[in-house]
Amino acid sequence: MNSDNLDQLAINTIRTLSIDAVQKANSGHPGTPMALAPLVYTLWNRVMNFDPKDPIWPDRDRFVLSNGHASMLMWSILHLTQVQAVNPEYETLGKPSVTLDDIRHFRQLGSKAPGHPEYHLVSGVETTTGPLGQGIATSVGMAIARKFLGAHYNRPGFEIFDYNIYAVCGDGCMMEGVGSEAASLAGHLGLDDLCWVYDNNHITIEGNTRIAFTEDVAVRFMGYQWNVLRVGDANDIQRIEDALAVFRATKGRPTLIILDSHIGYGSPHKVDTAEIHGDPLGPEEVKLTKRAYGWPEDAQFLVPDGVYEHFNAGIGKRGADARKSWESLFASYRQKFPELATEIDQIQRRELPAEWDRNLPSFPADPKGIAGRDASGQVLNVLAQNIPWFMGGSADVGPSNRTTLKFEGAGDFEPETPTGRNFHFGIREHAMAAVVNGMSLSKLRAFGATYFIFSDYARPAIRLSALMEIPTIMVFSHDAMGDGEDGPTHQPVEQLISLRAVPGLMLLRPGDANEVVEAYRVVMQLRHQPALVVVSRQPLPTFDRSKYASAAGLARGAYVMADAADGKPEIILIGTGSEVAVVVGAHEVLTSQGIRSRVVSMPSWDIFEHQPQSYRDSVLPPNVTARIAVEQGSVLGWDRYVGPVGKVIGMGTFGASAPLKELLRHFGFEPERVVAEAKALLGRD
Repeated sequence: MNSDNLDQLAINTIRTLSIDAVQKANSGHPGTPMALAPLVYTLWNRVMNFDPKDPIWPDRDRFVLSNGHASMLMWSILHLTQVQAVNPEYETLGKPSVTLDDIRHFRQLGSKAPGHPEYHLVSGVETTTGPLGQGIATSVGMAIARKFLGAHYNRPGFEIFDYNIYAVCGDGCMMEGVGSEAASLAGHLGLDDLCWVYDNNHITIEGNTRIAFTEDVAVRFMGYQWNVLRVGDANDIQRIEDALAVFRATKGRPTLIILDSHIGYGSPHKVDTAEIHGDPLGPEEVKLTKRAYGWPEDAQFLVPDGVYEHFNAGIGKRGADARKSWESLFASYRQKFPELATEIDQIQRRELPAEWDRNLPSFPADPKGIAGRDASGQVLNVLAQNIPWFMGGSADVGPSNRTTLKFEGAGDFEPETPTGRNFHFGIREHAMAAVVNGMSLSKLRAFGATYFIFSDYARPAIRLSALMEIPTIMVFSHDAMGDGEDGPTHQPVEQLISLRAVPGLMLLRPGDANEVVEAYRVVMQLRHQPALVVVSRQPLPTFDRSKYASAAGLARGAYVMADAADGKPEIILIGTGSEVAVVVGAHEVLTSQGIRSRVVSMPSWDIFEHQPQSYRDSVLPPNVTARIAVEQGSVLGWDRYVGPVGKVIGMGTFGASAPLKELLRHFGFEPERVVAEAKALLGRD
């Protein structure tokens, strides 16, 4: 069989596997995989440098399927190229990532062919996609990471990081705001290692895009400073390959290839193309479509003779040759630049360098204290000096939330200075979180930052970081009513509980400057979990740790900070963040009045819930039912810690615009209120 016939056979294998899987599952989207099979075939078997035998090789090209509902494209290509499985410790397991049996059980429990691509579940998937726009936005972070890594580690004659990022997207990705935010940023940064291929098929689930989406996408992206190309026939693999070659030759701009396709191409019998996008074809249409492909009508999940071999001779050989060449280059690099090579090894294993926490500050007792954001800024600057691949920035509020890295040589990441450690995301909170995901997926330790209230804008990408189990870091300042006069639009109420509800997401709200230090000490050691550090705008007292327990107790989520003299409290006072000072003040008053109280600082519910029951009971003894929790946020969820007879002092409304002291008095966040509630609970009125 000649090469053209093998090309078409391979393309139709991708199509028919997709058709059969969707039909058997009676669930999924067959149209886009049918239309885009030539594109994905061309990318993988003719263009990309990717070794299926080592899918985490550092210099591999990245492929992102942003229109993740077309996941059968992903599962078909991963299976046909025989991509190998890798475990969470980055070890290749010697078995396929996706088997034919997985495809037979598409969208079924336990299959490695789920409904949408999932990074933590299937090797060869570079990022979890499904919510439209997230994949392309994340790919911008990957492209930024490639620029950063290349600028830091490449040397003349040693192009250690020289890969490209390809993302496939559809009309939905173009409509979602996060995609627009990310495209604007990518154009500003001139990310010429980034190529998006836009499947311009004019169809969404509701029908033709003319009902809601009639803009000129090409003109929009030219306005973003992208290089825009067009391929008029999605089945012309030579024109696709030529366009991708133009991308690789283009410098100083990212590339958008607009690919004109007809959804469900190859099925001339289906009239309703919106239906073919979102539903299985049905038994009769499956047969007619296969007949149009020259395929055995009754064959299911057929991989014809020669297809595996064709992929092995294409991407298999090209990828293996590229990887071996890189490994030889890296061996020479290690000889010449051993320290840099060690850093690259550590990056790839998500390890930290020796003495990564040296010189972290220790704050002396001070009743006037220091703002959480200021302590956080000091810690970030120390960490970034100790960890060369630690970088990040803010959604335009860096000077306010103190996330600017100010040490000599930190610099700004801009098109001319890709070594910069300060990243300017602009007022793009959603794209910021997605870009940080892309950086983390590229193994950088990256952080994004803004005011806590605007975590709502970033939340969809934060949720994906938890789903992917990647160690992103978000720094949120202005954690409560410290905004004062800015009023309820800037005062978070429900954000704490809503983000605590995200499975696998670690949220830490430290109560003083030394707890801020300990929060980062915990966060930096995470390898498979994202974290949020939520800090105050206003100064918080720095506690005298010779009088109160060590801030190192933060590592267990909650700890006894102050206790009754005999260690047998009548009442437990629980606080987080700025409210720790409130309950400490109340504790001192109660103690002076002969009432035995215990102060529990609880900066992280998530960490505390993962402690042994014996430890949790030692902090919150079950026999002490008189409990008060104090937090400037929603009271929802606190019943798990205060119990049925306890009391929560929190927010049942939005905040208000007034000076902070007036707000604290108005909403009852003062020691006097806690003392009164404690006495009421104990019947000591």
